[in-house]
Amino acid sequence: PCVAVDTACSSSLNAVHLACQSLRRGESDLALAGGAAVITMPDAMVLFSRWGMLSPDGACKTFDASANGFARGEGCGMIALKRLSDAEADGNPILGVILGTATNSDGRSSGMTVPNGPAQERMLASALANAGLKPQEIDYVETHGTGTPIGDPIEAGSLVGAVLSAREEALAVGGIKANIGHAEPAAGMTGLLKLVFGLAAGEAAPNAQLRALNLHV
Repeated sequence: PCVAVDTACSSSLNAVHLACQSLRRGESDLALAGGAAVITMPDAMVLFSRWGMLSPDGACKTFDASANGFARGEGCGMIALKRLSDAEADGNPILGVILGTATNSDGRSSGMTVPNGPAQERMLASALANAGLKPQEIDYVETHGTGTPIGDPIEAGSLVGAVLSAREEALAVGGIKANIGHAEPAAGMTGLLKLVFGLAAGEAAPNAQLRALNLHV
């Protein structure tokens, strides 16, 4: 199937989730999943600005004390997915392995930039269970991290509940939106690609714009 997915900012990651399910069920042997964001009209920009969602200085200051909204970005990204056994048999270059995926509805919250913490916590727990991993086995989390003063602390709180509370070690987190802006339907894919290339390099790219840590994170 060729499926168009629109779940707003999580669209490209939900495309990856659906592609992995298709491969696991044997519906597909090769899947392409990705997202694209192009700003062609001013309507959304004007609307987000009126709602006070955009950063006046045009930067996503993810986890920074001066976070004041997000900056929109453009871009596209796509990955090719195969079952690991097939990729090995075909001699394909393997950049990373997806052990498990999970998705849910954020449910009711007080606004578009105010995520539902308990829902995010349940989703993270589902992802760990689906991948067969324990919180102690997670070294790094690439976050949504839009750079909003309320959303970032709520997301960090869900990580505390689902991951940090069950471990003694610190957890490294990052957010690519601080470097390239919020690519909206392609946002999840930009984070995934950052993670894949970070694995190859053995280090995560630092967060731009980070000067003083948000005390609520």
